[in-house]
Amino acid sequence: MKRLRILALMYPDHVPPESLEGQDEKDILRWRAEYDVITCLKKLGHRVLPLGVQDELQPIRDAVAALEPHVVFNLLEEFHWNALYDHNIVSFLELMRVAYTGCNPRGLVLSRGKALSKKLLAYHRIPIPAFAVFPLGRRVKRPPKLGFPLIVKSLTEHASLGIARASLVDTDEELAERVRFIHENVHTDAIAEQFIDGRELYSSVLGNTRLQTLPTWELVIEKIAPNEPLIATAKVKHDLSYQARRGVRLQAADLPEPMEAQIGRLSRRIYRVLELSGYARIDYRLDNDGVLWFLDANPNPDISESEEVASAAKSAGMGYGELIQRIVSLGMSALK
Repeated sequence: MKRLRILALMYPDHVPPESLEGQDEKDILRWRAEYDVITCLKKLGHRVLPLGVQDELQPIRDAVAALEPHVVFNLLEEFHWNALYDHNIVSFLELMRVAYTGCNPRGLVLSRGKALSKKLLAYHRIPIPAFAVFPLGRRVKRPPKLGFPLIVKSLTEHASLGIARASLVDTDEELAERVRFIHENVHTDAIAEQFIDGRELYSSVLGNTRLQTLPTWELVIEKIAPNEPLIATAKVKHDLSYQARRGVRLQAADLPEPMEAQIGRLSRRIYRVLELSGYARIDYRLDNDGVLWFLDANPNPDISESEEVASAAKSAGMGYGELIQRIVSLGMSALK
């Protein structure tokens, strides 16, 4: 294997230490993906330069000039503390003619806006929940045809930011209150969409033109009341003590072969419609009638060794080192 020079971009406070020894568990959670990726790349024999950036492009230009990287491993999901700017970073790399991992700017734009991605997929007759968008500063008025229950989210943020049990609403008063919460605390437009009761499934896709889908993964909460809705809240996703108390885990989805094949076909179709590249995770709900509903497309998802993408790859016989090297190779092959 050729030894590569790799520039790894991440947030300044996500630049990991050399070792996990003596590190606080909560700190590790913050930069776990960066640590796993950098450690893996070094084990593969590559030379890696981690670079923390948040609000200045010049350090990227300087590092590219000094290192002359074969590829940039992009672990940034925002810039200037704004998730909507993530596509500008890879656009900047494209203008410098530098190869990078993960999704291209067009795919980031199309998938970042939940309403835009849903409209595109609805045009292609892919089942999506009914929804309405509530912009910042506008009065909350529910369209008459949009019935309850609804789940209220940020229009542009991922990683369950702003999602809690209170996000599931059953009245116009609750809807207005939760939209106001998103506006005031997450500082983005809000989207309220039909809540689909059922199983939460994740399908990971690798590739640029030739696509590979990995085995479907599922979110499971063991300690959940019989009538309690399953919601992937911020606590479910990120709070370790909450996860331990409630028995939250990600596992291979036990699905009939025809459904697994259907998810694979649909995920590849969605990936192409949204012009994604590199790697992505497609989130679904499978309702009690066996209907598969698209929820979100997540380009550049968490690739920590313990998270769903790497776990799904492992279940398909692809070790973590092979997965990371595959992502690097896809990034290098995308530069024309």
